[in-house]
Amino acid sequence: MKSPCIDICKFDGRTGWCVACGRTKDECRSWKKAPRPRQMSLSAELPRRLAKLAARNPT
Repeated sequence: MKSPCIDICKFDGRTGWCVACGRTKDECRSWKKAPRPRQMSLSAELPRRLAKLAARNPT
């Protein structure tokens, strides 16, 4: 499964989520070795995380 990374890698201090892809540093590091079901589950969660970050920090 393709990584959701878009090479911005800036992490929110409160949540620890990347403001570009929504993953934590640990999730980013373990992505390639994670089982496909875990990747799919995490991918399904990322839009909710990004929406939460966007609502908290409108541009």
